[in-house]
Amino acid sequence: MLVPIFTLKLNHKINPRMVAIGKYDGIHPCLTAATQAGKVFIHNPHTRGQRPAAHRLSQSTQDSDISLLNINQAVSCLTAGTLGPNTTGHTLLVGSQTNLLAYDVHDNTDIFYKEVTDGANAIVLGELGDIQYPLAIIGGNCALQGFDFEGNDQFWTVTGDNVRSLVLCDFTADGKNELLVGSEDFDIRVFREDELVTEMAENETVTSLCHMHGSRFGYALANGTVGVYDRTARYWRIKSKNHAMSIHAFDLNDDGVVELITGWSNGKIDARSDRTGEVIFKDNFSSSVAGVVEGDYRMDGQIQLICSSVEGEVRGYLPASKEMKGNLMDASVEQDLIRELSQRKQNLILELRNYEENAKALPGVSEGESKMGVIPANTQLQTALSVRRATESQRAHIELNISTPNETIIRAVLIFAEGIFEGESHVVHPSVQNLSGCVRVPIIPPKDIPVDLHIKAFVGGKTSTQFHVFEITRQLPRFSMYDLSVDPSATQPTGKVTFSINDRPQRVVMWLNQNFLLPEGIDSPDITFTTLRAGGLLKINMQPSGEITLRTDDIDLAGDLIQSLASFLAIEDLQAEADFPVYFKELRATLTEVDEFHSVHQKLTAAMADHSNYIRNMLVQAEDARLMGDWRNMKKRFIELYDLNRDLINEYKIRSNNHNALLARLKSVNRAIQRAGRLRGGGQNNVITACRDAIKNNNINALFKIMRAGTASS
Repeated sequence: MLVPIFTLKLNHKINPRMVAIGKYDGIHPCLTAATQAGKVFIHNPHTRGQRPAAHRLSQSTQDSDISLLNINQAVSCLTAGTLGPNTTGHTLLVGSQTNLLAYDVHDNTDIFYKEVTDGANAIVLGELGDIQYPLAIIGGNCALQGFDFEGNDQFWTVTGDNVRSLVLCDFTADGKNELLVGSEDFDIRVFREDELVTEMAENETVTSLCHMHGSRFGYALANGTVGVYDRTARYWRIKSKNHAMSIHAFDLNDDGVVELITGWSNGKIDARSDRTGEVIFKDNFSSSVAGVVEGDYRMDGQIQLICSSVEGEVRGYLPASKEMKGNLMDASVEQDLIRELSQRKQNLILELRNYEENAKALPGVSEGESKMGVIPANTQLQTALSVRRATESQRAHIELNISTPNETIIRAVLIFAEGIFEGESHVVHPSVQNLSGCVRVPIIPPKDIPVDLHIKAFVGGKTSTQFHVFEITRQLPRFSMYDLSVDPSATQPTGKVTFSINDRPQRVVMWLNQNFLLPEGIDSPDITFTTLRAGGLLKINMQPSGEITLRTDDIDLAGDLIQSLASFLAIEDLQAEADFPVYFKELRATLTEVDEFHSVHQKLTAAMADHSNYIRNMLVQAEDARLMGDWRNMKKRFIELYDLNRDLINEYKIRSNNHNALLARLKSVNRAIQRAGRLRGGGQNNVITACRDAIKNNNINALFKIMRAGTASS
């Protein structure tokens, strides 16, 4: 249990997920947070009366304990920690969509200020793998970038989509940190430096990650889900109608094991057991929680859990002493417990009543037996999955057929499945006129991932009022939206990937049978599918020599197939030849547009610099005219200033649109590099590094050679 020990009311609104604690002088912890006005405030109640120097940092007019750092653009992420090898105090790191600032708060100086073309959506500071010094790692537009204490770019790789959360932890238990990345494509990826170790698929954007202990970590999704993983095994998860704004690991009951602390959008804070997800503490703010951090804020040798709201309210908590723990069950917790026990009592009374009615009915009448739901002993639930093409009235889908083998009927079906149904569950409740022993449910998986279907069916007689519940679990294969029946007039794919393996064809056949939804087992690896999502064909062919050719125009599908096959066959590095003429043509056009946008950006920046100089001169001339009483010239200069200011605003809009268009193109380029890497199985990091070097050297021909062959050498 936690005991509240202090409350602060700060007169600044705080951006969600942008809260940190930093010891900038090496001694005093300071609460640091980003505001909505493009500023960062630093709350330091320990050194009152010390005014900052007049660089970036300024004193708040509202609170003498707060200093303001002017960023002059929207802050997208921040953190604080030890960056330099010989520094005594922490470094403050502030990211925006165009820059990363490393700032020495104690000396009020910039350590470095770097332009980051891919933006900074998330940031983490710490040691990664074998890299000697701590890195400030930012995640942006499908890219990850790490800077050392001098601002040197020491780490770069690409990931599947825009990054939303980062955390460092020893995932593989080898004594070195791996980087966990949560992104908008619903995946949690684990990187050992630039090598992708593993990935876990979720069903929404991964908004927050936090390290708990060992290889265990917590996560939060955009749909209100929070949970805990230990490596790739998920311990538990819960889903709320509210959004998790911040998660943090903290030992609230002083038992040596941390709990998962979650701050919610409705102002609630709860602490859950890392093993079961059971709530063991909760409290409420009057507004949404902005961040949850920890530190010795009272400087009394005890670490406090510090929670802040978006309205600037801050509370500190300590684990309760053993004497107090018995008295900490507040009224709301007691009410919840009473409500839960009352509901359980009602359910048990209803169940008992059903048993009593069954007992009365069983000795005699068959009609009573029917009404009470008595069914034949051989009744069982049967399921079948089949691929269905699109019709005029229905999209292409997987049909789940649920049936019973006798005269019983299925009154209702509940299906629980992650990432397929809205709310993760689907109920089919046929009307009374359409009751039968068979129910068909259309399923449309949005992505190629394996899904467990947890099915519950209510089965009984035609006149039953009570039903038996049958439960069964069926797995949907990863590549289920592919149909074996092929239209002869279908366009042949122009894209292909060719690689060789040392396994027998029967092993590839096993992989096909396990990962595709086939009406019956196949015995040859030569097969053709119709892709039901985007149309087109997928052709797989294997030569006796072990050479496999995948033909498809979808480079993402080719990458998924190779990753799945390489994992199944335990192939770490795959040498593949790839050719996707349509995609490569589009990429070449995108790279040309990137050059054009860069050129426009430089011209606009130069024009704005010139206008800034004109404004400076005109201000001086206007002030001179005012002092000399030359009202005519003063008015003329201010009219010119007004016109220049209007031009600057228009140029800024053009520059902003140009920047957004550039970001979209850079995202496409980063994705292309990542896709080229996925075509090489586990050896993708070498391809990604080579692609990046080619782009840095502006060698487009080398880039396409690498994407085709995996290397720049001919």
